[in-house]
Amino acid sequence: MITRIRGRYIGRNASSAYKDLVWAVGTAKDTTVGIEEQTIQTLAALDNLLQEQGSHRSQIVSAQVYLTNMANKSAMDRIWCDWLGNDPQHWPQRVCIGVDLHGDMLIEISVTAVRLED
Repeated sequence: MITRIRGRYIGRNASSAYKDLVWAVGTAKDTTVGIEEQTIQTLAALDNLLQEQGSHRSQIVSAQVYLTNMANKSAMDRIWCDWLGNDPQHWPQRVCIGVDLHGDMLIEISVTAVRLED
């Protein structure tokens, strides 16, 4: 059975899970702020979605970071690395892509994670 958690946007969910895999997409709620705050909000949204689906940031196996301006990558990277922590065992495979996003959104992050074992 697929578990889906509704998001803010029509036509898509914020996360889905099937068996031991979780897929989640995070964005910032406040797009009037800069890249640092939008990154913090996006990662907090991912934390919440992963927890709701029985997973954790340490269980992320793959991440796609979408940035509207690749000049923001180093600022995003600092926050991303602080969020992940220092243990390379918990670092996922990640790609960072420059894209056009809706409105004033500067960042969107999509992850695939493994559910925690009971």
